[in-house]
Amino acid sequence: MTAVETQVQYNTTYTVSTEDYMTQEEDWDRDLLLDPAWEKQQRKTFTAWCNSHLRKAGTQIENIEEDFRNGLKLMLLLEVISGERLPKPDKGKMRFHKIANVNKALDFICSKGVKLVSIGAEEIVDGNVKMTLGMIWTIILRFAIQDISVEETSAKEGLLLWCQRKTAPYRNVNDDPIGNLNTAFEVAEKFLDIPRMLDAEDIVNTPKPDEKAIMTYVSCFYHAFAGAEQAETAANRICKVLAVNQENERLMEEYEKLASELLEWIRRTIPWLENRVAEQTMRAMQQKLEDFRDYRRVHKPPRVQEKCQLEINFNTLQTKLRLSNRPAFMPSEGKMVSDIANAWKGLEQVEKGYEEWLLTEIRRLERLDHLAEKFRQKCSLHEGWTAGKEELLSQKDYESASLMEIRALMRKHEAFESDLAAHQDRVEQIAAIAQELNELDYHDAATVNARCQGICDQWDNLGTLTQKRRDALERVEKLWETIDQLYLEFAKRAAPFNNWMDGAMEDLQDMFIVHSIEEIQSLITAHDQFKATLPEADKERVAIMGIINEIMKIAQTYGIKLSGVNPYTSLSSQDISNKWETVKQLVPLRDQMLQEEVARQQANERLRRQFAAQANIIGPWIQTKMEEIGHVSVDITGSLEEQMNNLKTYEQNIINYKSNIDKLEGDHQLIQEALIFDNKHTNYTMEHIRVGWEQLLTTIARTINEVENQILTRDAKGISQEQLNEFRASFNHFDRRNGMMDPDDFRACLISMGYDLGEVEFARIMTLVDPNNTGVVTFQAFIDFMTRETAETDTAEQVMASFKILASDKSYITVDELRRELPPEQAEYCITRMTKYVGPDSIPGALDYISFSSALYGESDL
Repeated sequence: MTAVETQVQYNTTYTVSTEDYMTQEEDWDRDLLLDPAWEKQQRKTFTAWCNSHLRKAGTQIENIEEDFRNGLKLMLLLEVISGERLPKPDKGKMRFHKIANVNKALDFICSKGVKLVSIGAEEIVDGNVKMTLGMIWTIILRFAIQDISVEETSAKEGLLLWCQRKTAPYRNVNDDPIGNLNTAFEVAEKFLDIPRMLDAEDIVNTPKPDEKAIMTYVSCFYHAFAGAEQAETAANRICKVLAVNQENERLMEEYEKLASELLEWIRRTIPWLENRVAEQTMRAMQQKLEDFRDYRRVHKPPRVQEKCQLEINFNTLQTKLRLSNRPAFMPSEGKMVSDIANAWKGLEQVEKGYEEWLLTEIRRLERLDHLAEKFRQKCSLHEGWTAGKEELLSQKDYESASLMEIRALMRKHEAFESDLAAHQDRVEQIAAIAQELNELDYHDAATVNARCQGICDQWDNLGTLTQKRRDALERVEKLWETIDQLYLEFAKRAAPFNNWMDGAMEDLQDMFIVHSIEEIQSLITAHDQFKATLPEADKERVAIMGIINEIMKIAQTYGIKLSGVNPYTSLSSQDISNKWETVKQLVPLRDQMLQEEVARQQANERLRRQFAAQANIIGPWIQTKMEEIGHVSVDITGSLEEQMNNLKTYEQNIINYKSNIDKLEGDHQLIQEALIFDNKHTNYTMEHIRVGWEQLLTTIARTINEVENQILTRDAKGISQEQLNEFRASFNHFDRRNGMMDPDDFRACLISMGYDLGEVEFARIMTLVDPNNTGVVTFQAFIDFMTRETAETDTAEQVMASFKILASDKSYITVDELRRELPPEQAEYCITRMTKYVGPDSIPGALDYISFSSALYGESDL
């Protein structure tokens, strides 16, 4: 550390009484008379002392009584050591010019409270050694020694005490005095920039060295070490400020990075959730649902934690900025906590709509699959029935038939018409199913429509052909009279019975889908009612079979040779018997299907009850914990540490409760896989539980962060627990918004605490507690305001003063000075951020520490 760096400007406001200076002058006269040999020591010491200051102005003196005679260097010396400007000196070389300049210097000395005795300008101009040395001693005493005080002692005693303390740790301080003095003088000249003012022999070989010379020399050591300590203190202050600023910048960068990543994830996720393009198969839609479950269980929870941590980091950063007297942190545009909250809210809204859409689409596809299968079955039955009917109706066999055959054909046609009418309902059902498939946007609607259109066209054609054949048979019917009543009766009774059996087989094989015990019970009841009709149907079957038996009996009795074909119907007794056996086989199969469905619905009911039992416990538990956390946050009976411990206990209990949420998630997945969409046993859905759980985690984390910030504020501001409790009690009394006060409530609170508020003063206070104009005052802002005036924080002016010390009172600082005085990291931080100094005294590489200090506290741009 050089002398320039360790020089300290002498105090220019210290006053010396007239009596002190009179005593000094008398001592001076006496000392010179007693030991003129001291003059040599004083010449050497005072000359070196003057040159140590004059070299700052680029000059020096050789002969103390000659070089001060014109007063110019004397005035320059006073300007350097005082830091003040003296009146402009006279430039002439005449005696009166010199006297005028010396008088200006002496007047300046007197203006500092020093009364000069027996020292006049004429003596100095005449080169009076005694008076010149006396004047220099007066200057030294006033500007270098008088302000030295150690434990309230005089300057002389203070210097002696300081020397004793500094040399006390060295055991050999009194050994080899000349060697020790020479070493000290060399080190001081080389490292402390203190010129050699005496030789070791001047001190050791003199019985009593000149006290004034010794005090002058020692005072240089005192100021050098005092300047070094002051520089070290300044450097420490700057390091502390820079460390705080670097940590704040790191937290800001971390917040920006985390906010950007979270917003980018939300931006990528929302389009995926907004995609409402439905898949065409149930398998594909179920895969979408599984992907959504993975999103809820795997991808979203870490983002929930990131969002919560982001809010905590933001609050902590703002608290640190307030405590370090820095301006509040304003994130980049679109990255405020409110922006992230709004983006998150939009994500959850889209997410809720996406899940509802998935479930709706799965129900729709389930319904479509059921309808499509039913459509195919009915079409196959109808197409099987209509196969060959068009060819049959188009025959002209009646043209060559006998009377009986004609009448048989007529009756057969009547039976067909009856059958055709019976099938009209099936055709209408097919058309209705096709229409519903179109309305539900069935993916293969084109095939369905084509098949339905073919059936309708064929049905219309059958109607036309049927009417044409009837017309033809009616024209020839009048020609024929005989008819076989038994065959006719068989045909008439067998056809509806056959249709009934076809309908029964269709119903017994009909697919069904139910979602409750009540619905399956309704099907069972309908099936039981059908089984109750079987005895009557069996009687009809026996009667129809009796007609055939009667025909066979007549044929045997009268020897009639039967062709084996009923001329009035294509149905035979064997057809009736076969279908009847089929109906009897299908009845127990239908019973089995219904019972299996009963078992499935019972299992689903157990799933509903199991889920409801857990949900009805977990839901109220979450609500209770939310209320308990709210009570802890406003409790003022204990310390903040006790509140923190209580909240940590609550947090651990909540974390331990997570297994219950996971088990409920498992039960919810089983319910969804079983395609259960309602539950009458509980009002809680899995979505309610998820949202409540996420809010509980966020609330406990935010509450813990608030208490941590209160502890940080208390410790930084020096607030007692009783003061915090008093602040909390006042805040709670006027808090009507659960942790926030309206401006009117805040005003009432301040008045109750003794504040005399006008409109202007209250408006100023509101800008401090609500800088973003949110319309509310939080408890943290309230605490910051109540402790703001008593806070002891660094200011821009203090940092500027510290830099000025490191710069040796210059208005700028150099790179070398920063790297010499500060740790490497803080030095490089300053170098990269300080702007170039612009001023009349600027040198290459000069840096502006004043604007840099202002920028640290938000008073200018960094």
